[in-house]
Amino acid sequence: MSTQKGPTLAVLPLGKDSASAPAKILQPSGWPMPKGYANGMAADGRIVVTGGVIGWDRDEHLAADFVGQVRQTLQNIAAILAEGDARPEHLVRLTWYVVDMDEYLANLKELGRIYREIVGAHYPAMALVQVVRLVEKAARVEIEATAVVPR
Repeated sequence: MSTQKGPTLAVLPLGKDSASAPAKILQPSGWPMPKGYANGMAADGRIVVTGGVIGWDRDEHLAADFVGQVRQTLQNIAAILAEGDARPEHLVRLTWYVVDMDEYLANLKELGRIYREIVGAHYPAMALVQVVRLVEKAARVEIEATAVVPR
């Protein structure tokens, strides 16, 4: 009887100084490197979470287009993190809910630019889910975030 061996796990430090890195990327050996997200993250510290955040401004006005809503949503997440003494590089998980997957896919280049502008070149574990609609009828995207602030 042969036993199947699963993939081994690589733990990759984030950034140049792995001792002070807020989290580590979990990448099973032999798996292709994901683009724009991590398969998993490990972190020690204080957890900061958001609810489902949408792209409205302080006056609860939504941008008319998907890309504008994503920009504002990510800015809103960064503001919430700051209230919890966290920064975008502390993110370990994002869950995106979109009402139109094709709209998301059609805007990948611009979304990547906006993401790097607000979050930086930090790619936590992410999930992307298409939903029928969001609570705010005009909302095109909602994102939940989890960050871990190192002690």
